[in-house]
Amino acid sequence: MNERILRVLDFQKIIDRLSRHAATSLGKDLASKLKPSTDLEEVKQLQEETDEAAQVVRLNASIPLGGIFDIRPSIKRSVIGGVLSTTECLDVANTIYGGRQVKDFIDGLEEELTILKDIVDGITPLRNLELEIKNSIDDHGHVMDSASEKLRGIRSSTRTYESRIREKLDSYTKTKSNMLSDAIITIRNDRYVLPVKHEYRGAVGGIVHDQSASGQTLFMEPKAVVDLNNQLQELYAKEKQEIDRILRELSQSIALEEAFLTDNVTRLAKIDYMFARANLAREMKASRPMMNDSGIIKMRQARHPLIDISEVVANDIEIGKAYTSIVITGPNTGGKTVTLKMVGLCTLMAQSGLQVPALDGCEMSVFDQVFADIGDEQSIEQNLSTFSSHMTNIVSILKQVDDKTLVLFDELGAGTDPQEGAALAMSILDEVIARNARVIATTHYPELKAYGYNRENVINASMEFDVQTLQPTYRLLIGVPGRSNAFEISKRLGLEDTIIDQAKSHIGIDSKNVENMIASLEQSKLQAEKEYEEAHDILLQTEKLRNEMLEEWNQFDRKREELYRKAEEKAEKALRQAREEAELIVQEIRNMKTDAKLKEHEWIEAKKMLEEAQPKLSTKQPNKKQTTTSTEELNPGDEIKLLTINQNGSVIEKVSDQEYLVQVGIMKVKVKRNDLQLIGKPKVSYEKPLTTVKGSNYHVSTELDLRGERFEDALLKLEKYVDDATLAGYPKAFIIHGKGTGALRKGVQEFVKKHPSINSSRPGTAGEGGSGVTVIEFR
Repeated sequence: MNERILRVLDFQKIIDRLSRHAATSLGKDLASKLKPSTDLEEVKQLQEETDEAAQVVRLNASIPLGGIFDIRPSIKRSVIGGVLSTTECLDVANTIYGGRQVKDFIDGLEEELTILKDIVDGITPLRNLELEIKNSIDDHGHVMDSASEKLRGIRSSTRTYESRIREKLDSYTKTKSNMLSDAIITIRNDRYVLPVKHEYRGAVGGIVHDQSASGQTLFMEPKAVVDLNNQLQELYAKEKQEIDRILRELSQSIALEEAFLTDNVTRLAKIDYMFARANLAREMKASRPMMNDSGIIKMRQARHPLIDISEVVANDIEIGKAYTSIVITGPNTGGKTVTLKMVGLCTLMAQSGLQVPALDGCEMSVFDQVFADIGDEQSIEQNLSTFSSHMTNIVSILKQVDDKTLVLFDELGAGTDPQEGAALAMSILDEVIARNARVIATTHYPELKAYGYNRENVINASMEFDVQTLQPTYRLLIGVPGRSNAFEISKRLGLEDTIIDQAKSHIGIDSKNVENMIASLEQSKLQAEKEYEEAHDILLQTEKLRNEMLEEWNQFDRKREELYRKAEEKAEKALRQAREEAELIVQEIRNMKTDAKLKEHEWIEAKKMLEEAQPKLSTKQPNKKQTTTSTEELNPGDEIKLLTINQNGSVIEKVSDQEYLVQVGIMKVKVKRNDLQLIGKPKVSYEKPLTTVKGSNYHVSTELDLRGERFEDALLKLEKYVDDATLAGYPKAFIIHGKGTGALRKGVQEFVKKHPSINSSRPGTAGEGGSGVTVIEFR
């Protein structure tokens, strides 16, 4: 891409804005070298990189790029044997740390970020080198005492000598303060000195290192501290030598990791550059363009990148499919040049990997060359030199135009006789179009208004002008050529109708027909756009309603299936519980079959009846059957059908308003009224059932365990147990109360003394539980 087109389209301003979004000098350096690429695959890769970074930016996630420096010059110096300064070493450590932070940040994101994660995967942590530097140099760039034992010893000796020197000089400030200009200790040439008045120079004695501007104060080193200062200077020299040695070792360590450090810096620079492009896209409210090499440009609501977003007028641009050339006609107002530059600048941005300020779904093409002949043609002072300048540029363009070229002509043919200029303009357009280049040209010549109708692959366009406000709207109208608004503007400004009518009479019939045609096209265009927008709004609303209905239907479907599932789970749980209870009943019947004189086949038949009572469950919606249940109150002896197991039985007693105790076969169960259907009332002659089942209360254990019970609850249980045991006919029973505090034992013993059914009681023997058991004998 030639430099002239970059300058004409203000591409450098895009670079400047991009550089401001770079967080490091590495990113700014890459941004400053931004150039459009002519390779389609490279451009697609750049756009993919920008889009990945934009995904992170849209999450409002801030990538930690602070503390990263361009350490490449320092690395090169260390490799050739140079000794790095403490600041340079510290920058290396901070960059290593910063790279690790960036790596952790990207790895921690859950989004699919193939490019970014591939870049950070190659970042080498280099923790040992970072620790080596950080253990030697503090955050302010000073070599710490802990850098080496030798340095620690030297600095300890230095502090001792400094303390001794200060003690000696302090004695001067106290005893000879009248000889000093100020009772302070200061330093000159790295040696401790005192500010002595000039007249007391001999009295103090020593070496003069400096004097004040007036010459009245001499900065003298007393003889008493000369030797100490000399020894201190030796320590300073040793300290410097040791620091140089430490820095030399650190520089050698850095040189050994040169390959990894350089690779890390390169990767961090690329990441910063990607995020700079993404942040610029967010600032411009730009979107990712789909790239092609077919010369197709399609942008909806595209904006000029350098005009304030609150002021710029967005326009739709499409070229390369139905037509390859756009001729924008009309007066020299209304933003034709801005539209031209917008298309050219967006093309350069897209080919540089930048997103373009337009709505999602835009398409941009990769061109080998972008040419533009754009100048300030807004002045009426056209002259030959201007025309010559334009023609020189156009001649140069025509020598290079091909089907991979985008050409932008501003005011084509201007600067000469209108008829000749119009003829030249049409001829130049014919030549460029014949070479299948993509062309956008602006002109104010009326002769080119019909150009688009007489040429294939060419379409007219114009910039809308509001006659009511006498202001351009800056809206681009594709398919409508521009027309003169001189008569309407003059009328709005107060020019008499007779003058305007006379002016119209001077215009030829052909010109009138063209103007009328244009006016009709404009009206039709505006009406079509209005109807399109209304239809589009209706379509969007319809799609939204359809999606909402589909979502509600899906929710209903999911909810229905969920309700079926829960109902079946609940039913299955109830059946399982009922089956378990029934099994217990059957087991009790088995246990008591001797006393009840039941036959084996009877309880087997009862168990089979239970198993057959379980319904088959299905995940599908069952067929609804009309079931009529009566709310009529049932009485003992009524014949009923238990609907849950489809078996007949009889009512034994009413437990509550909605619950009854019924007998089905050999089972006694409590059921809800809704699960019972009345079959008939009992007959007068009641037949005694073949089998009777005594309650479980008659089959009690011969012992009662009250351990762990509260005192009152224990006595209630004891009272009930004594009644049950008496009914069972037991001669004696064992009450287990434990030893504990003795309160429960005492309460049990007092109870059994007073109960009329108990004949006697005694503590248990050693084999029966001792004092933790009371044995009672019934009458």
